[in-house]
Amino acid sequence: MPIETIETRRLYRQIADQISGLIESGEYKPGMRLPAERVLAGQLKVSRPSVREALIALEVEGWVDIRGGTGVFVLERTPGVEKKEHSPSIPASLNEPACDSPAVGPIELLDARDAVEPEVAALAARHASDEIIATLSRILGDMVCCSSTDARHMEFDHRFHSSLAAATGNAALVQVMETLWAMRLAPLYVQLQNHFHNEAIWQQAILEHREILEAVKARDAKSARAAMHRHIHNARKRYVSNWQET
Repeated sequence: MPIETIETRRLYRQIADQISGLIESGEYKPGMRLPAERVLAGQLKVSRPSVREALIALEVEGWVDIRGGTGVFVLERTPGVEKKEHSPSIPASLNEPACDSPAVGPIELLDARDAVEPEVAALAARHASDEIIATLSRILGDMVCCSSTDARHMEFDHRFHSSLAAATGNAALVQVMETLWAMRLAPLYVQLQNHFHNEAIWQQAILEHREILEAVKARDAKSARAAMHRHIHNARKRYVSNWQET
């Protein structure tokens, strides 16, 4: 079963389906190590981040086991288990219709966040009340006192970004932020984060949030926009570069 070139959009799902098909056909048997990410990317003529998203999707679905620094290994699957499709987890309060399309990939989500959140930060710098700035300061304090292994670190991160959206005074932006955050809690994104999140990265993220807050406190929209863009750009860079393989 030859590998086919991937050409259209939402690449990670197509890549995942090709690889799972190769596993089902016996091309890759349980216990075998898949070709390295860079090799798969070359064969499929796609980027390494797209391959990475596909491998994470396969891990979430129980096809493979990703072992940092060792490789990606095919798992034995229980007969009759079907491939699962993951759709974005959107809060019920938003009254969104069910979505049958594959979940948004982490890189795609970060690109969307980069299109929205720098402007949210800029608007927050212009409109934030003293009360909301005090709230953001308290949340940052909670982040500082929280380690990367504390499950609350995601809650504090969420509160910081949602409070920034609230600071704009725009209810539509608040809902957009909640939708983006819900996608971040989808299994694909969480699993990818689990492969690179550590204390050093958490401390760096805290510094980035501090820069955003200082710009908001200074009522400096330009600096707030730049600080948020830098934060999301760094998150994207971590996803792309912080990946160990042989």
